[in-house]
Amino acid sequence: MSARVSNGTTSPTNKPHEIVERALELSRADGCVVIADERSTANLRWAGNALTTNGVTRSRTLTVIATVDGKEGTASGVVSRAAVTADELEPLVRAAEAAARGAGPAEDAQPLVTGVAQSPEFTEAPAETSSAVFANFAPALGEAFARARAGGRELYGFANHELVSTYMGTSTELRLRHDQPNGTLELNAKSPDRTRSAWAGRSTRDFKDVDPAALDAELAVRLGWAERRIELPAGRYETLLPPTAVADLMIYQLWSASGRDAAEGRTVFSKPGGGTRLGEKLTALPLTLRSDPHEPGLESAPFVVAHSSGGDQSVFDNGLPIRATEWIGGGELKHLATSRHSAALTGLSVAPAGDNLILDGGADRSLEEMVASTTRGLLLTCLWYIREVDPATLLLTGLTRDGVYLVEDGEVVGEVNNFRFNESPLDVLGRATEAGRTEKTLPREWSDWFTRAAMPALRVPDFNMSSVSQGV
Repeated sequence: MSARVSNGTTSPTNKPHEIVERALELSRADGCVVIADERSTANLRWAGNALTTNGVTRSRTLTVIATVDGKEGTASGVVSRAAVTADELEPLVRAAEAAARGAGPAEDAQPLVTGVAQSPEFTEAPAETSSAVFANFAPALGEAFARARAGGRELYGFANHELVSTYMGTSTELRLRHDQPNGTLELNAKSPDRTRSAWAGRSTRDFKDVDPAALDAELAVRLGWAERRIELPAGRYETLLPPTAVADLMIYQLWSASGRDAAEGRTVFSKPGGGTRLGEKLTALPLTLRSDPHEPGLESAPFVVAHSSGGDQSVFDNGLPIRATEWIGGGELKHLATSRHSAALTGLSVAPAGDNLILDGGADRSLEEMVASTTRGLLLTCLWYIREVDPATLLLTGLTRDGVYLVEDGEVVGEVNNFRFNESPLDVLGRATEAGRTEKTLPREWSDWFTRAAMPALRVPDFNMSSVSQGV
């Protein structure tokens, strides 16, 4: 829904907060929510130890949600359009109202949120990123290119930084604003003959905490491990899952933790015979899985921003405060994701999913220390192409990529072939025998949708490598 637009925000009628206010003034519906997303991005791409492209873009998306009361209930209509200026507002508002009048009563209808304090920066200009975000990173990346070239390896990858300023106004007098920075770095090192490959990724708010030299050194070690190739059959292996792989599994678990679906008996969180598994012990390790919009370094919107309804998200909840939530506490299932509507249906507490995820076991051992205490097992780099097989058990399948290594007597002795795996994240938590130090990480599979995560490495004694894969 986004598109490049010219920088017209100097005109008062084109300022985001003015656009929101004008749309609300134009509304003839019984209720109205207006969300303006101002997005700016800066990126770098490189291949073969040389920068290839860079660029900066800006865009605007406006979403109007109209609610119309009727004899049988309240209906909602949602219309989003890109590059909207003040002159294009009225047709957009009317389209949302027409969609609401043409729809049946909304199942998730609730009174629009009230009583939330206005954001003091609501009328300020949107935050913007620019190529300046790479001022220190780009020279350091150039130095990494030189070291890689001298070491006989080639670096490929990209760095992307995005700043989204979200302005929300409602007919119930909410005026909220949130600025969300989001930076991702993905770096691949390859041998000149392309037979060996290693990957590293980082999530960052501003690229000040990313060290290309350290990443290149890490990848150089992994390429060295891959000089010896060992073929292994499919089977169950003691496996060390690094934080990025754990993040991909836990994020999918969060996405699957719908309170309503669980209460209706459709998911792994459903209790046999009815109800949910809330209060059940899921793992013997003292693990806590939580979301917190104020988590340092992983800050996210402290209120619901819903551009559409579905599952346990509702447009009627826009502006609802999001608080710190423990999904699993001390190994026990504490909460499932709900909207106000699904909470009322199920009798569960209201718990919006939020936009970050932290798994913590209270340990301080690094992945390297976990490797050193491994008699024989596999060390993964990352997971990809993850797909759901069975929602009732949350069984997932996927592939390993860019390096699976054999550990013997505390040392990595070589690279093995890739595998397809079949595992449930919940089963992985239940069978894990050790959790390492929690650290910020970039989930590789889900990085287009979810980047704010902090995870430990996990030791799983019998991870199911169901078949050999020829992927790299």
